[in-house]
Amino acid sequence: MGVANVSPSIESQREILFRADNLQKSFGGVHAVRDITLRIPANVVFAVIGPNGAGKSTLLNLMSGVCQPDMGTMSLGGANLVGTPAHRRVRHGLARTFQKIRLFKHLSVLDNVVAGFHTHHDIPFIQYVLHGPAFRRDNRRCRDEALEFLDFVGLAPRASLIAESLAYGEQRMLELARALATMPRLLLIDEPAAGLNATEVEALLERIAKLRAKGITVVLVEHNMDLVMNIADRVLVMDYGQHLFEGSPMEVQNHPDVIAAYLGGDVR
Repeated sequence: MGVANVSPSIESQREILFRADNLQKSFGGVHAVRDITLRIPANVVFAVIGPNGAGKSTLLNLMSGVCQPDMGTMSLGGANLVGTPAHRRVRHGLARTFQKIRLFKHLSVLDNVVAGFHTHHDIPFIQYVLHGPAFRRDNRRCRDEALEFLDFVGLAPRASLIAESLAYGEQRMLELARALATMPRLLLIDEPAAGLNATEVEALLERIAKLRAKGITVVLVEHNMDLVMNIADRVLVMDYGQHLFEGSPMEVQNHPDVIAAYLGGDVR
């Protein structure tokens, strides 16, 4: 629907980190994403909500490079993302977690996070073969920093365990820690509260708020409306792959089209 979907005050008040114009993606005859335009400012939590099949995860797949758009443009900090594969987007500062957990399940919890540092090694290639002093220093640095990320998500005491031995909610937090190890500017999180109990959701809320305070922009796809309304600065509502409404959590809760399409009542 073009730039008219975007609140002009958002673009004028803050630096825009991520831009997308007229994104479209079809799978066969299914229009998963239709004419989506986004402006996501730096240092916010931007939530994407909508009923099942609304195109939310496809939008995240387009943003992260899992698939490429049929039409439209995207940029992160001015860098063009269209045609750029997912692993190169990481170097631009974009990280992603998935609705279906993707861990190295037979590696230790610590080694899963160390794997996230692959884009930030700064040693000569020969050091990987010889394991000389520079390699050992870099390895110690990565492991020390990985422990800090594990402490952030509450998993430092479990660093030596095999990843598949963790409980479901812990595996979600491990995936978050590994994504943070890539040092993202923009973090995409798909259904982070799925399968979490109330205590774990509360801890997740606190961690997302801390990430925003550290200057990380978070794009959140989530069905847990309590979480969304308590943490999001802006909310995009999608329906049938299209932009339905964008606004503050309060505006979303009170918008009649949103209530009819998705919320189904008062969520305050």
